[in-house]
Amino acid sequence: MLSQLQQLFQRIDKSKIFQSFVIAVIVISALTVGAHTYSLHPTAELALHWMDLGITVFFLVELVIRFIASRGFKDFFTKGWNIFDFIIVVGSLYPAAGSTIFIARLLRIFRVLRLVSMIPELRLLVNSLLKAIPQMGYIALLMFVIFYIYAAMGSMLFADINPVLWGDVSISMLTLFRIATFEDWTDVMYETMAVYELSWIFYLTFIFLTAFVFLNMMVGAILEVMSEEHRNAREEQTSDADMPATKGQIAQLQAEMAELKQLLKEKQ
Repeated sequence: MLSQLQQLFQRIDKSKIFQSFVIAVIVISALTVGAHTYSLHPTAELALHWMDLGITVFFLVELVIRFIASRGFKDFFTKGWNIFDFIIVVGSLYPAAGSTIFIARLLRIFRVLRLVSMIPELRLLVNSLLKAIPQMGYIALLMFVIFYIYAAMGSMLFADINPVLWGDVSISMLTLFRIATFEDWTDVMYETMAVYELSWIFYLTFIFLTAFVFLNMMVGAILEVMSEEHRNAREEQTSDADMPATKGQIAQLQAEMAELKQLLKEKQ
């Protein structure tokens, strides 16, 4: 009986219709949270309250279905996305009443993140980003070194011109971040060029290193991991397709063949 129930829930969980419905509920959940930021009629507030309650119950039921469809407690919680969904759903159970209403609504905002766990393409992107963090960390470290060198140089060269922007190393690093993001960086450059005509070399070399070289290195690291993740996903699909039939599938095929033989005998 339990096996049949598990198989039923597995079919429900893997159903495209069910998954699409879950995604639709997640989107509706996000819209209801946004609706609370407007000044609404009390009737609309009440309707949103009951809708939010229904969404919370649905997410809880959906999580139970996925739990039963899995191969047990250990199998369910060994998957990172299941743990993620569990935390989001349990967090949304926080009561939205009285002084806790702000915290409850804040927790419910994160339910929209469940789109990541429901849509395979988004899962692939997030997994790629997480796996690229070590490589990006080394690139960020090298960027910090470049920032620090240029900040020290800028503080020594331009502190007398504008101490607000170049007074010390920490302020200079903030100024360099402004330059790297192209936020009115020419105003900063022209101010120093009035004293040091060749100071444009300082700015252009810094922009070339940070905005072009290191940014492209970041993108390249992520793309490399993404291509590897795509390749792994294709290999998993291929291995699943080539996987030999299980005992249950063989038994089912044998039963169907026996039924066909019986039908043929009856016709003869």
